[in-house]
Amino acid sequence: MSAKILLVEDNPRYMEINKEALTKNGYTVFEAASLTKGREMFLKETPDLIVLDIALPDGDGLELCEELREGSEVPILFLSAKKTDNDVVAGFDAGGDDYLTKPYGLNVLLKRVEKILAKSKTVPDTLVKGRLSINILSGTVTFDGRELGVKKGKEFNVLLFLAKMENTVLTSEQIYEKVWNQPMMEDNSAIRNIIKTLRRELQDTEYTITTEQGKGYMFERG
Repeated sequence: MSAKILLVEDNPRYMEINKEALTKNGYTVFEAASLTKGREMFLKETPDLIVLDIALPDGDGLELCEELREGSEVPILFLSAKKTDNDVVAGFDAGGDDYLTKPYGLNVLLKRVEKILAKSKTVPDTLVKGRLSINILSGTVTFDGRELGVKKGKEFNVLLFLAKMENTVLTSEQIYEKVWNQPMMEDNSAIRNIIKTLRRELQDTEYTITTEQGKGYMFERG
């Protein structure tokens, strides 16, 4: 499966040439021309890498990077016309993995993307949250080495998605689309039942799943 890259860029020309170059090199590319759309696409597609502009019509890319860093380790490559030393340092301080100033050569962009993705693949296939370990390969969840009764499949995948997005409120629709890989065409009873089960399994751990009334669910340290 090809790596998924989210381009957050409001300049149509940069978006066009970057998407074409990345697609030709085998990547699956998603587009967002604003921070709002970037957030939406990140939750929907869970990309392997975000290529992020800083000056966007509805806000600052640095803010989005800091926001994502609260619950995600997705690699972020900044692309920006801001090129002073202070600008670059601000990008790294916000949580960026690399910083490329405009204009740039497409061969340089492709090499940066290749290196970042290669580095990210060295991350173990286990998501660790405090004393809670979520093994993506085996589909098991342990706390202090004790295996919890989280079932493989939908139950496990809901927990994994929520844990990856720690401290982020996710709607039932977002969870359903991610885990079931299709739009939610029914009531959210399936989600509610799984959340109820997961809360029971997590009750003796340091984490919990809270409900934000009228909004959705959030995985957080309890």
